[in-house]
Amino acid sequence: MFRAAALITFLTCVVPSAAQHQPGYCVFYEECGHNPSVGGSLLPPTVPCLDYSRARALSGAHYKKLQQVCPILDRGESNTYACCSIKQLSSLEMSLTLSKAVLVRCPSCAENFAHLHCINTCSPDQSQTVKVTKVMNVTSQSNVTREAVVGYQAFLSTTFADGSFQSCKNVRIPATGGFAIATMCGRYGAKLCNPQRWYDFQGDSSNGLAPLDIDFQLIKEGQTEGLPKGVIPYNGRALKCNETTPSGGELCSCQDCQESCPKMPPPALPPGPFQLFGMDGFLVISIILFCLLMFAFLFYLTVSYLVRSWKKKDAGRGKGKGKDQNSNDVTQQAIDPSEVTCAERNSMAAQAFLSKGFCRWGTLMATYPLTVLLLSAVVVAVFSAGLKNIELTTDPVELWSAADSRARQEKDFHDAHFDPFFRTNQLILTAPGREGHIYDSLLFGVQNFSGILSKDLIIELLKLQTEIQNIEFWSEDLNRTASLKDVCFAPLNPSNPNLADCAVNSLPQYFQNSVDNINAKVNMTELGVTKEVDWRDHLIYCLNSPLSFQDITDLRMSCMADYGAPVFSFLAVGGYKDDDYTNAEALIMTFSLNNYARDNPKYRVAMQWETEFLKIVQAYQKNPAANFTFAYMAERSLEDEINRTTAEDIPIFMISYAVIFVYISVALGEYSSWKRILVDSKFLVGLGGILVVGCSVLASMGFYSWIGIPSSLVILQVVPFLVLAVGADNIFIFVLEYQRDVRRPQEKREEQIGRVLGNVAPSMLLCSLSESVCFFLGALSTMPAVKTFALYAALAVLMDFILQMTAFVALLSLDTRRQDDNRCELLCCVSVSTKRPHAANEGFLLPLMRKYYAPVLLHGYTRIIVMVVFIFMFCGSLFLMFNVTVGLDQELAMPQGSYMLDYFQYLYKYFEVGVPVYFVTKKGFNFTTVDGMNAVCSSVGCDQFSLTQKIQYAANHPELSYIAIPANSWVDDFIDWLNPGSRCCRLYTFGPNAGKFCPASQSGLLCLTKCMAIPADGVLRPKVEEFNRFLPDFLGNRPDLQCPKGGLGAYDKAVVRDPSGEIIATRFMAYHVPLTNSQEFTAALLKTRELAHNITMGMRNIKGTSPDFEVFPYTVTNVFYEQYLTIVPEGLFNIGLCLLPTFVVCCLLLGLDLRSGLLNLITIVMITVDTVGVMTLWGIHYNAVALINLVTAVGISVEFVSHMTRSFALSTKPTRVERAMEATATMGSAVFAGVAMTNLPGILVLAFAKAQLIQIFFFRLNLVITLLGMAHGLVFLPVLLSYFGPGVNKAVLLQLQQEKAKARQELELRNSMRQTYDNLSYENNETKQEPTDSNSIKAPTEAHRPAQEAESSDERIPL
Repeated sequence: MFRAAALITFLTCVVPSAAQHQPGYCVFYEECGHNPSVGGSLLPPTVPCLDYSRARALSGAHYKKLQQVCPILDRGESNTYACCSIKQLSSLEMSLTLSKAVLVRCPSCAENFAHLHCINTCSPDQSQTVKVTKVMNVTSQSNVTREAVVGYQAFLSTTFADGSFQSCKNVRIPATGGFAIATMCGRYGAKLCNPQRWYDFQGDSSNGLAPLDIDFQLIKEGQTEGLPKGVIPYNGRALKCNETTPSGGELCSCQDCQESCPKMPPPALPPGPFQLFGMDGFLVISIILFCLLMFAFLFYLTVSYLVRSWKKKDAGRGKGKGKDQNSNDVTQQAIDPSEVTCAERNSMAAQAFLSKGFCRWGTLMATYPLTVLLLSAVVVAVFSAGLKNIELTTDPVELWSAADSRARQEKDFHDAHFDPFFRTNQLILTAPGREGHIYDSLLFGVQNFSGILSKDLIIELLKLQTEIQNIEFWSEDLNRTASLKDVCFAPLNPSNPNLADCAVNSLPQYFQNSVDNINAKVNMTELGVTKEVDWRDHLIYCLNSPLSFQDITDLRMSCMADYGAPVFSFLAVGGYKDDDYTNAEALIMTFSLNNYARDNPKYRVAMQWETEFLKIVQAYQKNPAANFTFAYMAERSLEDEINRTTAEDIPIFMISYAVIFVYISVALGEYSSWKRILVDSKFLVGLGGILVVGCSVLASMGFYSWIGIPSSLVILQVVPFLVLAVGADNIFIFVLEYQRDVRRPQEKREEQIGRVLGNVAPSMLLCSLSESVCFFLGALSTMPAVKTFALYAALAVLMDFILQMTAFVALLSLDTRRQDDNRCELLCCVSVSTKRPHAANEGFLLPLMRKYYAPVLLHGYTRIIVMVVFIFMFCGSLFLMFNVTVGLDQELAMPQGSYMLDYFQYLYKYFEVGVPVYFVTKKGFNFTTVDGMNAVCSSVGCDQFSLTQKIQYAANHPELSYIAIPANSWVDDFIDWLNPGSRCCRLYTFGPNAGKFCPASQSGLLCLTKCMAIPADGVLRPKVEEFNRFLPDFLGNRPDLQCPKGGLGAYDKAVVRDPSGEIIATRFMAYHVPLTNSQEFTAALLKTRELAHNITMGMRNIKGTSPDFEVFPYTVTNVFYEQYLTIVPEGLFNIGLCLLPTFVVCCLLLGLDLRSGLLNLITIVMITVDTVGVMTLWGIHYNAVALINLVTAVGISVEFVSHMTRSFALSTKPTRVERAMEATATMGSAVFAGVAMTNLPGILVLAFAKAQLIQIFFFRLNLVITLLGMAHGLVFLPVLLSYFGPGVNKAVLLQLQQEKAKARQELELRNSMRQTYDNLSYENNETKQEPTDSNSIKAPTEAHRPAQEAESSDERIPL
């Protein structure tokens, strides 16, 4: 019995030997039933009956069906034979419909695909190309059991196979940007697919589509060895993709067929570095400039030497009149009034006017100190009251992108018409040190699995994912418990999502987040080999074919995520090379949330969810049982970390200010005796100076808060620092000048303070006004952060000067009153007996600089060395300036130790694709016309230079365009969706919905009517009415196996129509290559804008297009990186505006002294250029934060330079060298103590800040600015003035000359009167000899007093 059963089984599984391979014969015919060996098929696995017989002649409905399904076999109604029944044709049509839905974009590909299956199924010479290899008894629905074919070999030539494959290999799926062949080649994907693998997949009954197994044998032409007798491999002609089809189909588009592409010139390479004579062009220019400047300087020295020699000869002949070594007139030379120029008179008049005005003002302020302090406090309080309305801008978009900037307008347009880019919450997980394993797969061969791709880690990841998905918390905004479904991005069910609808992209989604699916395993037989298949086989398949609704294993599991969309490989795994996914080094898990406006209550709900997300992730990271090493981020993380580090670094700034305060308090004191140390200290004066700075900042912030201009954390950090640097300098100049001054006889304390203020206030005004105007002009910047900083800084500097002229003068008056009364500073009731010395207190710095520093610096040889060194520094920095890196990497905004730094490191290392880029169209283009559709689409019949085609051309060169994956196209998929060859667009034939759209999931019996007829030329284009009628159905159609082209999820939010149905905005999504730094982000923005402009110009040529129609690229990062496209010219403009007032104000306040203004400007320019050069050397990038500091550098440079320039210009010493020495000693000491030594201690403290931004742009950059400012102001400028400074002001000399002449006349008159008086009486003369002698002594003294006072005043004029 057993032997009989075995024999029967054997006979049912072999092919009868009577079958012959000869023309005109079939090997199977008609349908027998379902294949019992195929389960879970997506289509009914109907198999044909074994039937070796002659081919049937076709007629009537049978013939018409063949014409419709396999026109390649049509030979006319009376002469057409076939080996398939009408039922077989219907089943074949259904099977081809699914494949054509993917391949229909290329008619010749779809034709070649159908061609082969028509030959195998219906060819009248079927027996010559097909050999049945396996049959089984199959019982039909009518209980008839017959032998059915469940496996056969199909023989075809490699010529036909290669031609068919070549016509299909580049056909794309617009919704994903990927290749259609990737879904039809199983585990190999698009990259490794070839003709044999393509056909093997088609013939594999486990793919869910093939009803039986087909073993495709590809035979080279002329090869007969191994062929069964009578078999002739099919060698029909495969259409090329750039050919039209016999049925009238157009040639395939360029995007789907490279042969159809026009010959495009290779894209222009980016311009190379600027070169001259084969060298770096900027280096050559810098060298030439250095040579020219050195030649000019040496030429000047030579001419000066020759002139000096000539003058010496003249002096030896008695012709000279007292010339110095620089050919300057000495003060002893008589000045004729006609020699005095108008500019010199104006200069003296300006100084006299300012000195007199400030003298009176200072006396008034010092006379009523308490009243002044009270009024100052009231004014500051009124201004500061606005702080109650202060608004701190923390949104990076608002901070760095102007509201009227192009990127901001594009963002606003995108967010207004489409949903804002969703909020990303992501983990990137690795398992370093974990060993991988080798897996010998039945289907995919030997595969290496990395350590992280193990079942236990996948299950652990799923548990973590589930815990995060189940987050619940109480929401005050919703007044209920909120969860992920309240804020998640749910593309396929956006209106009322449940938890399963939320978009979570991760590797467990390939198993629909089911542990059972991960643990599933089954025995499977392939090519006679039976092995177990498990999660690894499914994973390999899904990573290569993420769009599949069913894998090719006997597990029969889907690859689609549980929310209904595919999870692309680059969103599930990372760190792989060449699509070798199983060697991935990282797993990626992403939770996408809807992005709401900040005033939307759900925005706060999303923020709460992200807070809970971070808590769970951080707790998991601390869990010692966790097997992952990972990095993570939430959408809120960037802003959170910036705010956190700012708050943490506030103490650092406070310490910095405290150090500055201590220094000022100590440095301002007069220490003549240990007994008077508490009397002569200036603790309260220093504190008052700090309070003046603080009040000026508060007043500035309050004023702008009153008028609604928001502040920012940058302002809170930088402006006080800047104003403190400026204010401390003025405090030192004022206080030190007062200490160095001696009160005149009969002069009141208030009058002395007023006189001292009259000497120094013009210099303080010069600097403060220059800086304030500089910052006000800087407010013309388009960058919000720079603009608001400039406004706040300008008013703060101005308020600081006003308070110094009022409150600080009053405070100094009170302090000097205390000091004159010998009362201690902190213990006002305690007095000391030691009197204050009447001599001027020069301190230790002034004598040191006068005796040692100035003579050494201004020695003849030293001056030459200084000029050479600084010219070299300037030219070298100019070269470095052209090589400064532009940009700000987002990592620098994070504090050291931040978890975001780890995330950025993981992101750049493991992510294989960049951010999405949308090409957005505005209103004004008619998509409903044929020309409109052709100008956008990329399928058959479309323009070769359409919107999507141009993006495709760009994606062919990702290294230049920065586009990795071409754009999806709703127009292409809409046209494919309408194609009558697919099941997508049908209409209900009867019932209550008759005439309405019928989804593909409905039975074909209910929906017999197609939306559109088959076009005669194969190019389907809906009419305007059809377009408008069916577009909403397309956008609302959920994709599935029956209709993968449905637009819900992919396009429903990509097309925006107004109430009339007109399309007013659309978008087409592509992907950038991975972008890792700001330079790449900026270059990508520039390239996509160039591409979008090219697309715009092309589409405007379409008839009916509005002239203002526009296509623009939108990426969520554009608003941050757009500034770097213009930051160089913007920075030059801003710094140029800041430099202008330093020249103009200096000239005006020095009485139109153009030379002083020019030398002042040159030195500040050199400081700025050298600062940028050092930035390059120290790795400080140029960006908006650096620009703020460079604008600040101009302001601080004014403090280093302008005081010195004015001091030199007003000096009356006979030579330039002597005037430079005087300015260096008197003013240089105050500048060094007030600017350099005030800034440096506070800056050094900032080195301990946690924020990298503060360390780089506040510590490093401010240190560079201060050191370079000090070097140029105290080293280079005195030398420069000693060579090229203005001459002595002859108006001042004439005034001194006239005062001396007047004093001489008074002396002569006194002497004459005394002689007359002496002759009156000898006795009287004898008795009054002593008083007379006294008068004779005092008279000359009095007579000389004006001159002496003038000289004494002259020594103080530089202040």
